[in-house]
Amino acid sequence: MPQSNPRFISRLTRNTLALILAGGRGSRLRHLTAWRAKPAVPFGGKFRIIDFPLSNCINSGIRRIGVLTQYKAHSLILHIQKGWGFLRGEFGEFVELWPAQQRIAETSWYSGTADAVFQNLDIIRDHDPDYILVLAGDHVYKMDYGAMIAYHVETGADMTVGCLEVDVERAREFGVMSVDEDQRVCRFEEKPADPTPIPGSADRCLASMGIYVFNRDFLFEQLNRDSGLVASSHDFGKDIIPSVIESHQVMAYAFRDPRSGGQAYWRDVGTIDAFWEANLELIGVTPPLNLYDKSWPIWTYQEQLPPAKFVFDDDDRRGMAVDSMVSGGCIISGATVRHSLLFSNVRVNSYAEVSDSVILPDVDIGRHCIIRNAVIDRFCQIEEGARIGLDAEADRAAGFYVSEGGITLVTPEMLGQDANHVR
Repeated sequence: MPQSNPRFISRLTRNTLALILAGGRGSRLRHLTAWRAKPAVPFGGKFRIIDFPLSNCINSGIRRIGVLTQYKAHSLILHIQKGWGFLRGEFGEFVELWPAQQRIAETSWYSGTADAVFQNLDIIRDHDPDYILVLAGDHVYKMDYGAMIAYHVETGADMTVGCLEVDVERAREFGVMSVDEDQRVCRFEEKPADPTPIPGSADRCLASMGIYVFNRDFLFEQLNRDSGLVASSHDFGKDIIPSVIESHQVMAYAFRDPRSGGQAYWRDVGTIDAFWEANLELIGVTPPLNLYDKSWPIWTYQEQLPPAKFVFDDDDRRGMAVDSMVSGGCIISGATVRHSLLFSNVRVNSYAEVSDSVILPDVDIGRHCIIRNAVIDRFCQIEEGARIGLDAEADRAAGFYVSEGGITLVTPEMLGQDANHVR
């Protein structure tokens, strides 16, 4: 079990450098990542996905953070510059942006998760950490990394892998591991076609979260070794972990709810269906992810906006939102919103109906529109009388994307509108 002494953990976190891998395309999110990296996708009414690992670092006492960017990173960079500049450099605190900059070779961009870290080894050496925490920048969860780092140190690990239980079907999308009775990793397969279940539980597997703790010298040694292997894809899951589990101490750290001891909340919102579902989960009376938890706040950049406003109270023209979350700057003008999540600066005009939908910032929904089971991307101007999400075939014919789960995605490009905005 992790050492409970707060001073012990705080010493470890002060000597830890966190690296957030935020360069991914997120292609399964389809058109939502046409102009932004997956970590920059809005989530939860006012946040972006990157805010969750960043907030976890701050709340865990880790205040030295590098964010590695590559794919269409402009909106991500702007967001971090605007919202994450409050750390004090004179105290050794920072959130640094590390874009792919061909530091190793003039033709080499980041070619894998391990390669992204390898190309920045000179920067890491300058910061001189004892431990390096590698995080994926595209998952939604709340986690105290301090407990994981303490576990890593107490077990004498060279590397520790954060893990959670998933069903066998989902396990095909993850790195799947087997562990012995001491939680040492003895087998690791990246996205296996036939995942190995947990002993005694035929329908559950132990999956990697893409969260790793390394001893500094061990990481340097492995990345330098891997860089010289022509056949390697230079990925932590595919290459680094399988190559060290027999010769080194690689431990599994189970991510559990500290209160109940059960499976903690963690979402990979990597598809339109998963993105829609995870956002609408937040509306529930007792949502699995509590954004109102004062003990573990989620930090972000927030524009200075007026409160949401609901206007008109006629029988046939009442501005109202029921069972919904509505962000600042929104105006519900004689329209009805039900079981939906509205990001900032959304306007829903008279007689319109929005239900079971996720509306990203700066959307204008025209009069008499009906929108159901939809995700509407930022800056869309929905014309008066539009019908979206009522008929999948009609939506496809209109050029919209309809997911396997029947969720309709609409972007400005699909509407033939000017898309020259930073998303």
